[in-house]
This record gives sequence, C-alpha cells and structure tokens, in this order.
Amino acid sequence: MHTGDIGTVLLQLAILLLAAKVGAGLAVRLGQPAVLGELLVGVAMGNAALAGLPWAEAVAQSPAIVFLGQLGVILLLFEIGLESTIAQMLKVGPASMLVVLFESGGTFVLGWVAGALLLPGSSPYVHAFLGATLTATSIGITVRVLKDQGVAGRTESRIVVAAAVLDDVVALVVLATAVGAITSAGQGGIMSFAATGAILGKATAFLVGSLVIGTIVSPRIFRLASSLRTKGMLLALSLAICFSLSWLAALASLAPLMGAFAAGLILKKVAYRDLADRGRHDLRALVGPISSFLVPIFFVLMGAHTDLRAFLQPRVLLLALALTAGVAIAASGVALVLRILLPRVNPLPVAIGMMPRGEVTLIFAGIGLSLNIAGVPVFNREIFSAVVAMVFLTAVMTPPLLAWSFKRRQRT
Repeated sequence: MHTGDIGTVLLQLAILLLAAKVGAGLAVRLGQPAVLGELLVGVAMGNAALAGLPWAEAVAQSPAIVFLGQLGVILLLFEIGLESTIAQMLKVGPASMLVVLFESGGTFVLGWVAGALLLPGSSPYVHAFLGATLTATSIGITVRVLKDQGVAGRTESRIVVAAAVLDDVVALVVLATAVGAITSAGQGGIMSFAATGAILGKATAFLVGSLVIGTIVSPRIFRLASSLRTKGMLLALSLAICFSLSWLAALASLAPLMGAFAAGLILKKVAYRDLADRGRHDLRALVGPISSFLVPIFFVLMGAHTDLRAFLQPRVLLLALALTAGVAIAASGVALVLRILLPRVNPLPVAIGMMPRGEVTLIFAGIGLSLNIAGVPVFNREIFSAVVAMVFLTAVMTPPLLAWSFKRRQRT
C-alpha cells in the first residue's frame, strides 16, 4: 500500500466503526440485539453504493476492509468456542439431543424444500446450502433474553443453552459438508451419496480429532510457553493456535471456521492457568477488545450485500417468509416432541428459544456468496437478502415470545 492508500483505509475504518457502534447502540435501546443495528448500517451503506455513492462503494469493495471482516469471522467463531465447553456437549442429556435432532434436521429439510419450491431454476446445491444456512441457532440472542427475564437457572433454559451449543457443532459439520460438496461440483465433480458421506466423515473426524489431540497437547504447549516469561504470550499463542487450526481446516477442504471453533473449545483455563494467573487476565477478556473491533466490520459488510430493491420482487419476499415459517415449523416440532416425551418440561420456552437466527447464519450466507458452481454464485443478492430478512424476523420475534412463554407458564 502507498501512504495515500493507508490513509484512505484508516478513514474508512474510523467512519465504519463509529457508524457500526451507533447502530448497535440504537438497536440495544430498542430492545434488539446489537448485531441488527450493525446490519442496518451495512444495508444503508450497501444500498448507497448501489445508488452510485462513490465513498460507500469504495468501502464495501475495499480489499483491506473485506480482509478485516473475514478475520473478524474467525475471531467470532473462536469466541463462541471459548464460551462453550466440551463438558456442556457431553452433558446435554436426551432432552437437548432431541431438540438438536428435530430442530437442525427439520430446518435443513424445510429450507431445502423452500428453495426447491421458490427457486425451481436453481441447482439442487443451492437448495441444500439454503437448508444448511438455517441449521444454526443464535445462542447469543436467547441467552440475553433468559438472563433479562431472570430464568437462566430453569430446566427449560438449561436445555436451550446446551442444545444451542451442540447445535453450533452440528451446523458447522453440515456447513463443512455442504462447502465440500459444492466445491467439488464447481470443479466438475459429481457428488454421490458416498462422496457426500465421505466429506461428512472427514468433517466429523477433523472436529473430533482436533478436540482430542488439542485437549492433550495444549496444556503442554502452554506450560512450555510459560517458561519464556514473555509479555502477551497468552494472547499471541492462543491466536496462533486458532489461526493454525483454521489453516488446517482449509487445507482439508473444510470451512476454516470449524478450525477456529475447535480452537476455542480446547483452550480452557486449565490449559493456560499459569499464563492467565501471571497476567491476571482470562483469555476471553483478552480476545474481547480485538473482537469488538473486527466483528462489527463483518456484520456491516454482510448488511452491505442486502439489496433493498430485491424486496420489490414477490419471490424474494415469499422466500424470506417461507424460511421464517420453516424455522417456526421446526420449533413447533420440537415443542410437540418435548410435550410427548418430557411432559414435566414446559416445551414453549425451549421451542421459542431455538428459533432465532443470527451471527452464524449470516456467516453461512456470506460463504454462499463466495462459493460458485460453473462461475455462478451459490447465493445471489436476492437469496442473500431473503436470508437477512429471515434473520431480522426471527431475531425480533424471539425476545417478546420467549418472555411471554415464561409468563404464561407462571400464570398457569
């Protein structure tokens, strides 16, 4: 970069970050997740670029800004992994397993069906990837509402949180399988059930292998690092592990996000206790400031891909409503199964708590924009805009519905 280029990028970053934080703050004031405010800022910027505003177009297409956004996605999945635990996944119990089975499987099938009905001219890979995009629940939105209502300790809340953690794992495996299948198809390959199964097995083996090997090896690496007495070693080594596992996932033709998530799962305080005690900081506290800088850039850029003109097409509106209905129908199936098998558990909060789509869904949709088959993107702007609308609808609907479900039970 020339000096002038660096100055331009710095100015773009300054304005983008301030706008993202203002948008996030306004959303929180209105009782909505901060990510929705960041998305709206991106929608405004993207449509200003489509209208021919040079500055907005330059920001949306800046390679440096795009790279920082992609780095933010890696850190976001790393953070999600840090906030989850392997013990949580091993102790989910039959109730949470049932929720994940019906919710993930149901949304995948219903998303595929919606794509097949409303996008008949598209490839089956597009329909499959649309189903995969719906599989990940936004745990952040649900947990915030549970805490605000003071019901985080209830049985229903514990089932939702455990299921959402496991749901992220399932969604990442589904994503890796879909990306592998589409990449192979884009290179002229023909995907059979056997080939798809092989990719699914590779993704599962990578995740399990990373967790097993990482849990054994990481404490030894951190003990060795603690002897160096170098300032900032905890953060530097943790990010190095995160980026290395992301690279290995990409090397295995899997989504790099899977490597970042696995790195977060294996880096627990037991592994880095000596370094943490010396610096008196938890790893999440160290990663947080970097994440708060990079992650909003990603969501603004995702919003910038949303073309408001697409909603003038009835097909796009129908697709957004169909995807939202698919999520709601899958949630209804969860409620029905819990009512039959676990009659003592209030099924409504569990079902509603699994409805919102957020960060991970947008990550999946962004990957859909970058994948292509025979030069044609898997997701065009119309499909992407429909997915963003679905994220808005489910994220806005969930907080009041979840609060109502607990109050309804109390009155009963």
